[in-house]
Amino acid sequence: MFAQLTALVLAGFAGPLLAYGRRGLVPVVLGELLAGVALGHTGAGLIDASAQPLPAFRALGFAMLMLTAGTHVDVTSPAIRAGFARGLLAFAACGALAVPAGMLIDRGAGLGHMPLLVVLIAGSSAAIAFPIIEERGLRGPAVATLVAWVAIADSVTVVAMPLTLAQSGSVGVALAGDAAVVAAGALTLLVALRVRRTAVSQQMRAESLQRGWALQLRMSVLLLLGLSAIAERTGGSTLVAGFLAGMVIVRLREPDRLALQLTGVANGFFVPIFFVLLGAELDLRALFTSPSHIVFTVVLAAAAVLAHVVAARVAQVRDALATGLAASAQLGMPAAAASLGLSTHLLRPADAAALVAAGCLTLLPATVGSRMLAASAPPADA
Repeated sequence: MFAQLTALVLAGFAGPLLAYGRRGLVPVVLGELLAGVALGHTGAGLIDASAQPLPAFRALGFAMLMLTAGTHVDVTSPAIRAGFARGLLAFAACGALAVPAGMLIDRGAGLGHMPLLVVLIAGSSAAIAFPIIEERGLRGPAVATLVAWVAIADSVTVVAMPLTLAQSGSVGVALAGDAAVVAAGALTLLVALRVRRTAVSQQMRAESLQRGWALQLRMSVLLLLGLSAIAERTGGSTLVAGFLAGMVIVRLREPDRLALQLTGVANGFFVPIFFVLLGAELDLRALFTSPSHIVFTVVLAAAAVLAHVVAARVAQVRDALATGLAASAQLGMPAAAASLGLSTHLLRPADAAALVAAGCLTLLPATVGSRMLAASAPPADA
Protein backbone atom coordinates (compact mmCIF):
# COMPACT_ATOMS: atom_id res chain seq x y z
CA MET A 1 0.00 0.00 0.00
CA PHE A 2 2.71 2.48 0.96
CA ALA A 3 4.60 1.86 -2.27
CA GLN A 4 1.42 2.62 -4.26
CA LEU A 5 0.76 5.81 -2.31
CA THR A 6 4.39 6.89 -2.67
CA ALA A 7 4.10 6.51 -6.44
CA LEU A 8 0.83 8.46 -6.51
CA VAL A 9 2.14 11.33 -4.39
CA LEU A 10 5.29 11.46 -6.50
CA ALA A 11 3.19 11.56 -9.69
CA GLY A 12 1.17 14.40 -8.20
CA PHE A 13 4.27 16.59 -8.20
CA ALA A 14 3.82 16.89 -11.97
CA GLY A 15 1.04 19.40 -11.28
CA PRO A 16 3.10 22.01 -9.37
CA LEU A 17 6.12 21.47 -11.61
CA LEU A 18 4.19 22.19 -14.80
CA ALA A 19 2.31 25.08 -13.18
CA TYR A 20 5.44 26.63 -11.67
CA GLY A 21 6.04 30.33 -12.34
CA ARG A 22 3.81 33.16 -13.44
CA ARG A 23 3.56 31.65 -16.90
CA GLY A 24 3.12 28.02 -15.91
CA LEU A 25 2.43 25.63 -18.75
CA VAL A 26 -0.80 24.14 -17.36
CA PRO A 27 -3.06 24.38 -14.28
CA VAL A 28 -2.01 22.19 -11.36
CA VAL A 29 -4.86 19.69 -11.68
CA LEU A 30 -4.18 19.25 -15.40
CA GLY A 31 -0.58 18.30 -14.65
CA GLU A 32 -1.81 15.71 -12.14
CA LEU A 33 -4.21 14.29 -14.72
CA LEU A 34 -1.42 14.05 -17.29
CA ALA A 35 0.80 12.22 -14.81
CA GLY A 36 -1.96 9.70 -14.23
CA VAL A 37 -2.46 9.30 -17.96
CA ALA A 38 1.26 8.65 -18.47
CA LEU A 39 1.43 6.03 -15.71
CA GLY A 40 -1.99 4.45 -16.08
CA HIS A 41 -4.21 2.73 -18.61
CA THR A 42 -3.20 4.94 -21.53
CA GLY A 43 0.53 4.99 -20.83
CA ALA A 44 2.93 2.71 -18.97
CA GLY A 45 0.27 0.76 -17.07
CA LEU A 46 2.13 1.15 -13.77
CA ILE A 47 -0.95 2.38 -11.87
CA ASP A 48 -4.07 0.25 -11.56
CA ALA A 49 -6.77 2.57 -10.21
CA SER A 50 -8.99 -0.39 -9.27
CA ALA A 51 -6.39 -2.07 -7.05
CA GLN A 52 -7.14 -1.93 -3.32
CA PRO A 53 -7.01 0.33 -1.34
CA LEU A 54 -6.84 2.96 -4.10
CA PRO A 55 -10.62 3.24 -4.64
CA ALA A 56 -11.01 4.37 -1.02
CA PHE A 57 -8.36 7.08 -1.44
CA ARG A 58 -9.97 8.12 -4.71
CA ALA A 59 -13.36 8.48 -2.99
CA LEU A 60 -11.81 10.56 -0.21
CA GLY A 61 -9.99 12.70 -2.77
CA PHE A 62 -13.22 13.29 -4.66
CA ALA A 63 -15.02 14.33 -1.46
CA MET A 64 -12.14 16.66 -0.56
CA LEU A 65 -12.19 18.17 -4.05
CA MET A 66 -15.85 19.06 -3.72
CA LEU A 67 -15.29 20.39 -0.18
CA THR A 68 -12.64 22.82 -1.41
CA ALA A 69 -14.98 23.88 -4.24
CA GLY A 70 -17.76 24.48 -1.71
CA THR A 71 -15.54 26.68 0.45
CA HIS A 72 -15.40 29.14 -2.47
CA VAL A 73 -19.18 29.62 -2.40
CA ASP A 74 -20.42 31.86 0.41
CA VAL A 75 -24.02 32.68 -0.47
CA THR A 76 -24.04 35.58 2.02
CA SER A 77 -20.95 37.34 0.68
CA PRO A 78 -21.38 40.96 -0.49
CA ALA A 79 -19.95 40.11 -3.93
CA ILE A 80 -22.57 37.42 -4.55
CA ARG A 81 -25.40 39.61 -3.25
CA ALA A 82 -24.30 42.53 -5.42
CA GLY A 83 -24.39 40.54 -8.64
CA PHE A 84 -27.07 38.00 -7.77
CA ALA A 85 -29.91 39.25 -10.01
CA ARG A 86 -27.81 39.62 -13.14
CA GLY A 87 -25.83 36.48 -12.36
CA LEU A 88 -29.05 34.49 -12.00
CA LEU A 89 -30.29 35.88 -15.32
CA ALA A 90 -27.00 34.95 -17.00
CA PHE A 91 -27.17 31.41 -15.61
CA ALA A 92 -30.80 31.03 -16.72
CA ALA A 93 -29.89 32.21 -20.23
CA CYS A 94 -26.91 29.84 -20.31
CA GLY A 95 -29.10 26.95 -19.18
CA ALA A 96 -31.66 27.73 -21.87
CA LEU A 97 -28.92 27.73 -24.52
CA ALA A 98 -27.44 24.53 -23.15
CA VAL A 99 -30.61 22.49 -23.73
CA PRO A 100 -30.68 22.59 -27.55
CA ALA A 101 -26.88 22.46 -27.68
CA GLY A 102 -26.82 19.36 -25.48
CA MET A 103 -29.54 17.70 -27.55
CA LEU A 104 -27.71 18.29 -30.82
CA ILE A 105 -24.32 17.18 -29.50
CA ASP A 106 -25.76 14.05 -27.87
CA ARG A 107 -27.60 13.13 -31.06
CA GLY A 108 -24.46 13.60 -33.14
CA ALA A 109 -22.16 11.75 -30.72
CA GLY A 110 -24.61 9.00 -29.77
CA LEU A 111 -23.59 9.28 -26.12
CA GLY A 112 -27.10 8.71 -24.78
CA HIS A 113 -26.68 11.16 -21.89
CA MET A 114 -28.23 14.40 -23.13
CA PRO A 115 -29.09 15.76 -19.63
CA LEU A 116 -25.45 15.30 -18.59
CA LEU A 117 -24.23 17.34 -21.55
CA VAL A 118 -26.74 20.09 -20.79
CA VAL A 119 -25.49 20.33 -17.21
CA LEU A 120 -21.84 20.38 -18.29
CA ILE A 121 -22.43 23.06 -20.93
CA ALA A 122 -24.27 25.27 -18.43
CA GLY A 123 -21.80 24.69 -15.60
CA SER A 124 -18.97 26.81 -14.23
CA SER A 125 -16.12 26.22 -11.81
CA ALA A 126 -15.83 28.27 -8.62
CA ALA A 127 -12.63 26.43 -7.73
CA ILE A 128 -10.99 27.89 -10.87
CA ALA A 129 -12.66 31.29 -11.21
CA PHE A 130 -12.61 32.48 -7.60
CA PRO A 131 -8.88 31.99 -6.89
CA ILE A 132 -8.10 33.98 -10.06
CA ILE A 133 -10.38 36.81 -8.89
CA GLU A 134 -8.78 36.81 -5.44
CA GLU A 135 -5.22 36.63 -6.78
CA ARG A 136 -5.72 39.59 -9.13
CA GLY A 137 -7.80 41.57 -6.62
CA LEU A 138 -10.55 42.21 -9.16
CA ARG A 139 -13.70 44.20 -8.42
CA GLY A 140 -16.47 46.04 -10.22
CA PRO A 141 -19.95 45.22 -11.58
CA ALA A 142 -18.72 42.65 -14.10
CA VAL A 143 -16.74 40.80 -11.42
CA ALA A 144 -19.71 40.88 -9.00
CA THR A 145 -21.89 39.33 -11.70
CA LEU A 146 -19.21 36.74 -12.47
CA VAL A 147 -18.92 35.73 -8.81
CA ALA A 148 -22.69 35.35 -8.42
CA TRP A 149 -23.07 33.58 -11.77
CA VAL A 150 -20.36 31.01 -11.03
CA ALA A 151 -21.65 30.44 -7.48
CA ILE A 152 -25.20 29.83 -8.72
CA ALA A 153 -24.04 27.59 -11.57
CA ASP A 154 -21.80 25.55 -9.28
CA SER A 155 -24.53 25.10 -6.66
CA VAL A 156 -27.17 24.01 -9.18
CA THR A 157 -24.99 21.72 -11.29
CA VAL A 158 -23.54 20.01 -8.21
CA VAL A 159 -27.05 18.75 -7.41
CA ALA A 160 -28.15 18.15 -11.00
CA MET A 161 -25.11 16.37 -12.43
CA PRO A 162 -25.27 13.16 -10.32
CA LEU A 163 -28.98 12.84 -11.17
CA THR A 164 -28.15 12.76 -14.89
CA LEU A 165 -26.08 9.61 -14.34
CA ALA A 166 -28.56 7.93 -12.00
CA GLN A 167 -30.39 4.87 -13.24
CA SER A 168 -33.91 5.69 -14.47
CA GLY A 169 -35.53 3.96 -11.51
CA SER A 170 -33.26 5.51 -8.87
CA VAL A 171 -33.67 9.24 -9.59
CA GLY A 172 -36.26 9.53 -6.82
CA VAL A 173 -33.95 7.73 -4.40
CA ALA A 174 -31.07 10.03 -5.36
CA LEU A 175 -33.23 13.13 -4.85
CA ALA A 176 -34.35 11.86 -1.45
CA GLY A 177 -30.75 11.10 -0.50
CA ASP A 178 -29.59 14.57 -1.55
CA ALA A 179 -32.46 16.09 0.43
CA ALA A 180 -31.34 14.14 3.49
CA VAL A 181 -27.78 15.42 3.03
CA VAL A 182 -28.97 19.02 2.69
CA ALA A 183 -31.20 18.69 5.76
CA ALA A 184 -28.32 17.26 7.79
CA GLY A 185 -26.00 20.02 6.61
CA ALA A 186 -28.52 22.75 7.45
CA LEU A 187 -29.12 21.26 10.91
CA THR A 188 -25.39 21.03 11.53
CA LEU A 189 -24.96 24.68 10.58
CA LEU A 190 -27.74 25.81 12.94
CA VAL A 191 -26.34 23.79 15.84
CA ALA A 192 -22.77 24.94 15.19
CA LEU A 193 -23.79 28.60 15.09
CA ARG A 194 -25.41 28.21 18.53
CA VAL A 195 -22.70 26.10 20.13
CA ARG A 196 -19.83 28.34 19.05
CA ARG A 197 -21.28 31.22 21.12
CA THR A 198 -21.01 29.27 24.37
CA ALA A 199 -18.17 29.88 26.81
CA VAL A 200 -17.12 26.21 26.74
CA SER A 201 -16.80 26.25 22.95
CA GLN A 202 -14.72 29.42 22.95
CA GLN A 203 -12.47 28.04 25.68
CA MET A 204 -12.00 24.78 23.78
CA ARG A 205 -11.09 26.68 20.60
CA ALA A 206 -8.54 28.79 22.47
CA GLU A 207 -6.98 25.75 24.12
CA SER A 208 -6.91 23.88 20.80
CA LEU A 209 -4.96 26.76 19.25
CA GLN A 210 -2.56 26.88 22.20
CA ARG A 211 -1.96 23.12 22.41
CA GLY A 212 -2.16 22.24 18.71
CA TRP A 213 -5.21 19.97 18.84
CA ALA A 214 -6.58 21.15 15.46
CA LEU A 215 -10.13 20.67 16.74
CA GLN A 216 -11.66 22.80 13.98
CA LEU A 217 -9.94 20.72 11.33
CA ARG A 218 -11.16 17.54 13.02
CA MET A 219 -14.71 18.88 13.09
CA SER A 220 -14.49 19.86 9.42
CA VAL A 221 -13.32 16.39 8.42
CA LEU A 222 -16.02 14.87 10.63
CA LEU A 223 -18.64 16.99 8.87
CA LEU A 224 -17.39 15.90 5.45
CA LEU A 225 -17.32 12.21 6.38
CA GLY A 226 -20.66 12.38 8.17
CA LEU A 227 -22.48 13.98 5.24
CA SER A 228 -20.78 11.56 2.84
CA ALA A 229 -21.90 8.64 5.02
CA ILE A 230 -25.48 9.91 4.88
CA ALA A 231 -25.21 10.18 1.10
CA GLU A 232 -23.82 6.66 0.91
CA ARG A 233 -26.60 5.20 3.06
CA THR A 234 -29.50 7.09 1.46
CA GLY A 235 -28.49 6.90 -2.20
CA GLY A 236 -27.47 10.55 -2.34
CA SER A 237 -24.35 11.97 -3.95
CA THR A 238 -20.93 12.35 -2.35
CA LEU A 239 -20.51 15.31 -4.68
CA VAL A 240 -23.40 17.11 -2.96
CA ALA A 241 -22.13 16.08 0.48
CA GLY A 242 -18.64 17.44 -0.10
CA PHE A 243 -19.83 20.67 -1.69
CA LEU A 244 -22.33 21.30 1.11
CA ALA A 245 -19.70 20.62 3.78
CA GLY A 246 -17.53 23.30 2.22
CA MET A 247 -20.42 25.77 2.13
CA VAL A 248 -21.17 25.10 5.82
CA ILE A 249 -17.53 25.61 6.79
CA VAL A 250 -17.22 28.93 4.95
CA ARG A 251 -20.54 30.09 6.44
CA LEU A 252 -19.19 29.52 9.95
CA ARG A 253 -16.51 32.18 9.28
CA GLU A 254 -13.72 30.02 10.64
CA PRO A 255 -10.23 31.57 11.01
CA ASP A 256 -7.75 31.62 8.16
CA ARG A 257 -5.64 28.90 9.76
CA LEU A 258 -8.46 26.38 9.20
CA ALA A 259 -8.54 27.25 5.51
CA LEU A 260 -4.78 26.71 5.43
CA GLN A 261 -5.12 23.36 7.19
CA LEU A 262 -7.89 22.19 4.85
CA THR A 263 -5.85 23.28 1.85
CA GLY A 264 -2.90 21.30 3.16
CA VAL A 265 -4.90 18.12 3.74
CA ALA A 266 -6.90 18.38 0.50
CA ASN A 267 -4.55 19.93 -2.08
CA GLY A 268 -1.44 18.46 -0.51
CA PHE A 269 -2.57 14.83 -0.52
CA PHE A 270 -6.11 13.69 -1.30
CA VAL A 271 -7.03 15.85 -4.32
CA PRO A 272 -3.78 15.15 -6.24
CA ILE A 273 -4.31 11.43 -5.64
CA PHE A 274 -7.86 11.72 -7.04
CA PHE A 275 -6.71 13.41 -10.24
CA VAL A 276 -3.77 11.03 -10.74
CA LEU A 277 -6.07 8.02 -10.31
CA LEU A 278 -8.67 9.55 -12.62
CA GLY A 279 -6.02 10.15 -15.26
CA ALA A 280 -4.79 6.57 -14.82
CA GLU A 281 -8.28 5.25 -15.55
CA LEU A 282 -8.95 7.38 -18.64
CA ASP A 283 -8.49 5.82 -22.07
CA LEU A 284 -6.90 8.57 -24.14
CA ARG A 285 -5.74 6.09 -26.77
CA ALA A 286 -9.35 5.37 -27.68
CA LEU A 287 -10.05 9.10 -27.64
CA PHE A 288 -7.19 10.12 -29.90
CA THR A 289 -7.68 7.22 -32.30
CA SER A 290 -11.36 8.03 -32.74
CA PRO A 291 -12.09 11.08 -34.93
CA SER A 292 -15.67 11.13 -33.68
CA HIS A 293 -14.53 11.43 -30.05
CA ILE A 294 -12.08 14.20 -30.95
CA VAL A 295 -14.85 16.12 -32.70
CA PHE A 296 -17.15 15.51 -29.71
CA THR A 297 -14.51 16.92 -27.35
CA VAL A 298 -13.94 20.09 -29.36
CA VAL A 299 -17.64 20.70 -30.05
CA LEU A 300 -18.60 20.22 -26.38
CA ALA A 301 -15.94 22.69 -25.21
CA ALA A 302 -16.89 25.20 -27.91
CA ALA A 303 -20.59 24.89 -27.02
CA ALA A 304 -19.85 25.59 -23.35
CA VAL A 305 -17.76 28.68 -24.14
CA LEU A 306 -20.24 30.01 -26.72
CA ALA A 307 -23.22 29.46 -24.42
CA HIS A 308 -21.58 31.46 -21.64
CA VAL A 309 -20.53 34.33 -23.91
CA VAL A 310 -24.00 34.59 -25.48
CA ALA A 311 -25.65 34.34 -22.05
CA ALA A 312 -23.49 37.23 -20.79
CA ARG A 313 -24.67 39.35 -23.71
CA VAL A 314 -28.31 38.36 -23.20
CA ALA A 315 -28.07 39.33 -19.53
CA GLN A 316 -26.40 42.60 -20.57
CA VAL A 317 -23.41 41.96 -18.34
CA ARG A 318 -20.74 44.64 -18.41
CA ASP A 319 -17.63 43.36 -20.23
CA ALA A 320 -19.83 40.57 -21.57
CA LEU A 321 -17.15 38.85 -23.65
CA ALA A 322 -14.58 38.75 -20.84
CA THR A 323 -17.14 37.73 -18.22
CA GLY A 324 -18.63 35.00 -20.40
CA LEU A 325 -15.20 33.57 -21.18
CA ALA A 326 -14.17 33.62 -17.51
CA ALA A 327 -17.43 31.92 -16.45
CA SER A 328 -16.99 29.09 -18.96
CA ALA A 329 -14.12 27.43 -17.07
CA GLN A 330 -14.93 23.82 -16.23
CA LEU A 331 -12.74 21.05 -14.93
CA GLY A 332 -14.00 19.84 -11.57
CA MET A 333 -17.49 18.97 -12.86
CA PRO A 334 -16.34 17.10 -16.01
CA ALA A 335 -13.82 15.24 -13.85
CA ALA A 336 -16.57 14.40 -11.37
CA ALA A 337 -18.85 13.25 -14.19
CA ALA A 338 -16.08 11.07 -15.62
CA SER A 339 -15.31 9.57 -12.22
CA LEU A 340 -18.98 8.87 -11.46
CA GLY A 341 -19.68 7.54 -14.94
CA LEU A 342 -16.71 5.16 -14.84
CA SER A 343 -17.53 3.88 -11.35
CA THR A 344 -21.14 3.14 -12.35
CA HIS A 345 -20.14 1.84 -15.81
CA LEU A 346 -22.53 4.31 -17.45
CA LEU A 347 -19.70 5.93 -19.42
CA ARG A 348 -17.08 4.19 -21.50
CA PRO A 349 -13.45 5.12 -20.75
CA ALA A 350 -13.16 6.97 -24.07
CA ASP A 351 -16.35 8.94 -23.38
CA ALA A 352 -15.11 9.87 -19.89
CA ALA A 353 -11.79 10.96 -21.39
CA ALA A 354 -13.62 13.15 -23.91
CA LEU A 355 -15.57 14.90 -21.12
CA VAL A 356 -12.39 15.65 -19.17
CA ALA A 357 -10.56 16.79 -22.31
CA ALA A 358 -13.44 19.14 -23.16
CA GLY A 359 -13.25 20.61 -19.66
CA CYS A 360 -9.51 21.15 -20.09
CA LEU A 361 -10.10 22.97 -23.37
CA THR A 362 -12.36 25.52 -21.65
CA LEU A 363 -9.46 26.62 -19.44
CA LEU A 364 -7.77 28.51 -22.27
CA PRO A 365 -10.65 30.89 -23.11
CA ALA A 366 -11.39 31.25 -19.38
CA THR A 367 -7.81 32.35 -18.79
CA VAL A 368 -8.11 34.87 -21.64
CA GLY A 369 -11.35 36.19 -20.12
CA SER A 370 -9.80 36.63 -16.67
CA ARG A 371 -6.90 38.57 -18.16
CA MET A 372 -9.33 40.80 -20.05
CA LEU A 373 -11.17 41.51 -16.79
CA ALA A 374 -7.87 42.23 -15.04
CA ALA A 375 -7.00 44.73 -17.75
CA SER A 376 -10.35 46.55 -17.55
CA ALA A 377 -11.26 46.34 -13.86
CA PRO A 378 -9.67 48.49 -11.13
CA PRO A 379 -7.72 46.68 -8.40
CA ALA A 380 -9.47 46.05 -5.10
CA ASP A 381 -7.36 48.58 -3.19
CA ALA A 382 -7.84 51.37 -5.69
